[in-house]
Amino acid sequence: MNDLNLTHIKFEVDGDGVATLLLDCADEHFNSLGPELATDLFAAIARIESDPDIKAVVIGSAKKDNFLSGADIRWLQSLDDATTALELLGEAHAGFMRVEKLTSDLGKPVVAAIHGACLGGGMELALACSMRIASNDEKKTQLGQPEVQLGLIPGAGGTQRLPRLIGVAAALDLILTGRSIRPRRAMRMGLIDEACPQEVLLEVAKKRALEAALNPTEATVDSGNTIGRLRNFLAPSHLQQLALEENPVGRKVLFSKAEEKMLEQTKGNYPAPPAALRAVKAGIEQGLDVGYETELQEFKDLVVSPEAKALMSIFFATQELKRDSGIDSAAIPLAVRKTAVLGGGLMGGGIATINTTKAKVPTRIKEVDDAGVGRGLAYVSKAVNKQVKRRRLKPRAAAKMAHLVTGTTDWSGFGSVDLVIEAVFEDLELKRSMVAQVEAATGPKTVFATNTSSIPITLIAEGASRPENIIGMHYFSPVEKMPLLEIIVTDKTADWVTATAVALGKRQGKTVIVVNDGTGFYTSRIIAPYMNEVGWLLEEGVSIQDIDAAMVDWGFPVGPVQLTDEVGIDVGAKVGKVMRQEFGDRLAAPAGFDKLVEDDRMGRKNGRGFYLYEDGERKGVDESVYAVIGSSPGTTMDSAEIQERLALQMINEAALCLQEGILRSARDGDIGAIFGLGFPPFRGGPFSYVDRLGADTVVAKLGKLADTHGDRYQPAAILVEHAKSGEPFRR
Repeated sequence: MNDLNLTHIKFEVDGDGVATLLLDCADEHFNSLGPELATDLFAAIARIESDPDIKAVVIGSAKKDNFLSGADIRWLQSLDDATTALELLGEAHAGFMRVEKLTSDLGKPVVAAIHGACLGGGMELALACSMRIASNDEKKTQLGQPEVQLGLIPGAGGTQRLPRLIGVAAALDLILTGRSIRPRRAMRMGLIDEACPQEVLLEVAKKRALEAALNPTEATVDSGNTIGRLRNFLAPSHLQQLALEENPVGRKVLFSKAEEKMLEQTKGNYPAPPAALRAVKAGIEQGLDVGYETELQEFKDLVVSPEAKALMSIFFATQELKRDSGIDSAAIPLAVRKTAVLGGGLMGGGIATINTTKAKVPTRIKEVDDAGVGRGLAYVSKAVNKQVKRRRLKPRAAAKMAHLVTGTTDWSGFGSVDLVIEAVFEDLELKRSMVAQVEAATGPKTVFATNTSSIPITLIAEGASRPENIIGMHYFSPVEKMPLLEIIVTDKTADWVTATAVALGKRQGKTVIVVNDGTGFYTSRIIAPYMNEVGWLLEEGVSIQDIDAAMVDWGFPVGPVQLTDEVGIDVGAKVGKVMRQEFGDRLAAPAGFDKLVEDDRMGRKNGRGFYLYEDGERKGVDESVYAVIGSSPGTTMDSAEIQERLALQMINEAALCLQEGILRSARDGDIGAIFGLGFPPFRGGPFSYVDRLGADTVVAKLGKLADTHGDRYQPAAILVEHAKSGEPFRR
């Protein structure tokens, strides 16, 4: 029986009176909650409300591996008026309340049948249902409220229903972090009532819905799950948490600790987490009506905020990059069935690890001796075992992965390798020798990728017999954690080689940008003037603590001085010399930096840097470093001035990279800076930040700094052009 004309929902009522709504957004690969789907959903609810023959409801999905991924972010990004946003969100609130009242007021149980992504608005729809049953697929099914990652909060009742279902502490953990969880953990938390194989999900959901309709006081999930949930409920830790949450003093402590931890992580730069905390607290302390109203008011202000717009732009950029082959032609990438890594150190071991755990492609590690091979293999083994301990990988799968990586001290086995990634020392002649030896040991279609961080690929490819096969694949340390892969192409790199490297990078789980060749490429180049300016600030007497604190407060994950120690002062010095040789005095570092290397200060790796180290742990500033670089801390400089001087150096250099054609787009420049260098995501990246401030404002600031500090602040011509035209870099 189906007399509804719905475009985005498959609706039917069976002979037992169970209505099944299968979400199915037309012409989309996955379901997202926008005005069109909401209209159909509420039309179906109206039918259920008015039809006495409908006894129960199941809400599932017709999409493969997707329940409801959340709100339509394109729609959210289009909202630029808070009043309009409030009206539209109010309609969603009212609609989800109607879903809830199907059970509470009409006695018609509503069961969410969840397989695949159940996130954001999808989770809120499931929370409005009277029961949630999920597939037990630990890989595909995930549940959560990731709105804070987009600068928002749950806006359709999630800040109120979730704490009442799983407890305040557990709900705050999900809402404030935006992390998602899998079915097994969701069962333990009480977020879902039952888990079953995906093949019988709808069948089980209908059965539970009908049982609840016919015997509402006796309806239950299967006994095994009930016992498991009861055991978790009676656990001492859970009872202790309940006791904490059920009394005013305990709740005060809970909210205070949550706020303290949140501010420690966000530095007050992200408005969404505190807004979520306020909404949850209002509902718990003052009741549901106040909680719902607080949620609405907080959401409508957030959705039009610059932070949310920036974070949503990042989301869209990453989605676009997933579909970007890196080339403009229709060249077909080589199917990479076997790879090799030259070097088994931190970078080589990390690359071999993601080849094994992510790309699942056989990898051969080549080192100069057996000890080096052993270190590389041990690196991969440790990473795989860590996943087993965290229950992300079963022992049998781990054993299978272990067979994917092998080691050698010669060139045996290279004849069948499709792509070689070189991760040896940053030395031009060494890298050239690697090219020659790889070309001699491999076939004509083998791709040679160098992991250099600053040497132009064109120089490495000089003298190569197959320069068209050579490309840069610049990974960031630690390879397993850093999300960016910067691929560098020369004017001789073949399109199929670029497409092959991009495809492998995506298999490795990386966000990939493709840039054109040049000294420092993009990421190493734009961080160079940023780090140089640290030296000039130190020379002026600004303290190490003040510099690092200012940039962490601005939104970087670590301060630039600490970063120098982490990367290696000696590495920075080498890169700095390359940069100055190419770009002249504009990228010259203060003379004091060279004295650090002379004083054998390499940073964390040898325990001697700007900071003191004890057993590898950073302690405090090494005050003796000031004498080495010839400065004396005593200058008090406002944090805003420190932040402006450092940030504008990076932003101006990014503009120069776009101007010179190193970057393919401003989009790639924003993603590269955020994912590779930790540029504050809530600022959207260098180009989005310029758009937010206005290019005219940025040019004026740079001009003022140039008057005081010289040509290193001279604004890029492309910034001046945008200042005159008013055109944004990102649309």
